[in-house]
Amino acid sequence: MSTDATGTTDIELRAERVLPATPDEVFDAYTDAEKQRIWFAILDTEPGVVEIEVDLRVGGQQTAVWGPSRDELFRETQTFLEIDRPHRLVTESVGSSPDGQTMTTRVEVTFAAVDGGTLMSVVQSGFPTPEVRDFFAEQAWVGAFDRIAAYLSAA
Repeated sequence: MSTDATGTTDIELRAERVLPATPDEVFDAYTDAEKQRIWFAILDTEPGVVEIEVDLRVGGQQTAVWGPSRDELFRETQTFLEIDRPHRLVTESVGSSPDGQTMTTRVEVTFAAVDGGTLMSVVQSGFPTPEVRDFFAEQAWVGAFDRIAAYLSAA
C-alpha cells in the first residue's frame, strides 16, 4: 500500500507466473478475444456465459462479460492506456459484480522471456480495501494464470 501526492492511499497487488509459451503467444492469449473465450472457460466443469470484445489500440476497449448464468454476470471494461506488444500492457479496468458493486483499478502487465517460457507479471492498483485486493491476489489472478497456462499447454 502506498500514498500518492494527494494523500490518497493506493492498495495494490503484485502477481506473477511463468507461462509455457513465448511472450508473443502469451500476449496474444491475454488480449485476443477468440483465445480469451477459450481460456476463460477452459477449467469450468459446466459451461457458463462468456462474451468478449476487444479493440486492441490505445484508447480502445476490451469488454468481458462472464458468469454461471445470465442472472449472475460479472462485467469488466478495460480501456487500453499503453500497448507495447509483446512486452507491456496498461489498462484502466472498470468491473461490476452481479450485485451491482463497481470498482476501478489500473492494471499493468508485463511479459518477459525466461527459461521455460514467459514471466507474466501483474501490478493492479486502486483497490478499495485490502480484502478486495487479497481476493484478486489469491483467487482472481491465480485462476486467470491457471486458465491461460492450461490454454497454452493445450495449444
